[in-house]
Amino acid sequence: MQCTPDELDLASRYKLLIGSVVPRPIALVSTISSEGRDNLAPFSFFTAVGSNPMTMLFCPANKPDGSEKDTLRNAKPTDKGGTGQFVVSVVTEEIVRRVAGAAEPLAYGESEFDFVGFTREDSRLVRPPRVAESPIAFECETTEVIRTNPGEPGGGNIVIGRVVCIHVRDDLLNERMHVDPARLGAVGRMGGKAYCRTGDRFDLPMGGPALEGV
Repeated sequence: MQCTPDELDLASRYKLLIGSVVPRPIALVSTISSEGRDNLAPFSFFTAVGSNPMTMLFCPANKPDGSEKDTLRNAKPTDKGGTGQFVVSVVTEEIVRRVAGAAEPLAYGESEFDFVGFTREDSRLVRPPRVAESPIAFECETTEVIRTNPGEPGGGNIVIGRVVCIHVRDDLLNERMHVDPARLGAVGRMGGKAYCRTGDRFDLPMGGPALEGV
């Protein structure tokens, strides 16, 4: 098949993206509204950006009517009407069912923490709580939101945040700040309803030595 995006409807474009860009890490993002109501939602269009400064991004798409999702509404900078903060909690096998449950489209102001039974843990430097059941969390201050198609259904929004505080369960780290992947038990998203575990791993050297045996 060969085609341009304009030859496909929105649903087909989305299915091709989530089926091809795999596996995707999952950010469980907590935010808080200006009225102090918290929100929690998973996003698999998510990645780290850089370490200096330590920066992350996630991408909440517009709703089918083109309006903002609650997470974006809360996390956007204060001069744009949001609170300018969010927390990314890492998703593991132990909590993934409740993470999927947090995608339930609740009314604005209703908390997914309560809906799925996650425990709120106070953050150190930002207002949104982190998920106590997650072994790693990153407190972030929003630096920028890039909108690829404002007000349109499925339009993308890139929320960029600077990490201001990190929480890591002690037994996951060695003395060189390496995270033990087996103890972490992270999961990722595939296409459709599919998820994947990260237990099947292999090592390769960087650069030319990786070509040995090809």
